[in-house]
Amino acid sequence: MLAAQAAAETPGFLSPSGVEIVFLLVGLVTLGAAVVTVTTRQLVHAALWLVVALGGLAVEYLLLTAEFIAWVQVLIYVGSVVVLLLFGLMLTKAPIGRSPDADSGNRPVALGVALAAAAALVWVVVDAFRTTWIDLDGAVQGSTEVTGATLFKHWVLPFEALSVLLLAALVGAIVLSRKKEQER
Repeated sequence: MLAAQAAAETPGFLSPSGVEIVFLLVGLVTLGAAVVTVTTRQLVHAALWLVVALGGLAVEYLLLTAEFIAWVQVLIYVGSVVVLLLFGLMLTKAPIGRSPDADSGNRPVALGVALAAAAALVWVVVDAFRTTWIDLDGAVQGSTEVTGATLFKHWVLPFEALSVLLLAALVGAIVLSRKKEQER
């Protein structure tokens, strides 16, 4: 009798909380924005939908109580990468309207490759983390302490290389745009 009452009081798998419902809804919006990003024929619209998709990921991180990662997502991806992408579009004088050459007509092949890549990614992630357990007594995953320790221990060189690459791309775009103005 007590076991049945205790089971009725604890939420189960099929009775989600409000945070889980919001997580699912934001995930659907993010997925929709990502699909629109890769299917639109207007490059500027694709960049703006990318902002929505990356912002949705930041909200998902907030719902997972990883505030630092959420702010990094906003500052680096939404604030820097998308701005760099938009500057690249503007400096290379990419077409603003619909681009007929943006679609190669290989949608069925692309869909097949995307589904195969998604299946492989799910299989690899599930296989890699099948026996992984989260230490709930340690520091909070996604906290500044854990993230900083991981970044400065394992990822310093790749982040610095990426920052130099982005800086070189920005300087190259400026140089290319200046040469065209001087030729006129």
